Amino acid sequence: MDTVTEDGVTLHWESTGDGDPILFVHEFGGDHRSWAPQVEHFSRTHRCLTYDARGYPPSGVPDDPEAYSQERAVSDAIAVLDAAGETAAHVVGNSMGGFATLHLGLRHPQRARSLVVAGCGYGAMPEDDAAFRTESRALAGRYRNEGAEAVAADYGSSPGRLFLRDKYPDAYAEHLRILAEHDATGAGLTMLGVQASRPSLYELTDELSAMRVPTLIVAGDHDGSVPDVGLMLLRTLPDAGLAVLPRSGHLTNLEEPELFAALVERFHARVR
Repeated sequence: MDTVTEDGVTLHWESTGDGDPILFVHEFGGDHRSWAPQVEHFSRTHRCLTYDARGYPPSGVPDDPEAYSQERAVSDAIAVLDAAGETAAHVVGNSMGGFATLHLGLRHPQRARSLVVAGCGYGAMPEDDAAFRTESRALAGRYRNEGAEAVAADYGSSPGRLFLRDKYPDAYAEHLRILAEHDATGAGLTMLGVQASRPSLYELTDELSAMRVPTLIVAGDHDGSVPDVGLMLLRTLPDAGLAVLPRSGHLTNLEEPELFAALVERFHARVR
């Protein structure tokens, strides 16, 4: 199914199952298919909503850099909820999707029954901020000059992603295939507008300390500074818990799908 945002961008979204809705928000390196294990599991009892972010076909790929931002990422998630006819949902996001999920809770708390914020924190530490933004702009340039397939080989072999290779080689091969299929224009502009330009979480602590949406933070223990950012969020958010998965990297929902599902189910039970 498709819906059109207020600024004219088509978003492709899918609905699977019936029951309380869960909206899944994918990471930079994935798309709606990255949530396949969770959709298979939760669609037995829930309505699972997945979508492709702007810049990720079959969603539209605007070529205007101003069309990409953290604010647009949040408004697109809300647009999918509106298209699905859902006033509120449990929201689950990983990495770039985790940032969008957290910002959705900040900007539209009435639309979120709960938040699962996974893999959220790469580049967010104050001492990492400048290097992260420089790295993101350089990666955007590579997408422009080399194309998605060339970038996928390097990006997919970053340390936080190799845990998936070691645990589930077939799932890792699928992850690389999705990476290589990215639209180079969409990926590059997403990296510039959403990633490199996103606000620092450490500058939002006053707002975060006032956000009362129940939140589960999920981090892999080998995912760089993500566990450290998770601790900051745990200490800042008024209603939060932190789960650190052992021997895990950046793709916890794919590396440990059974454990991820169990954590989310237990969290949702506590929210109810």
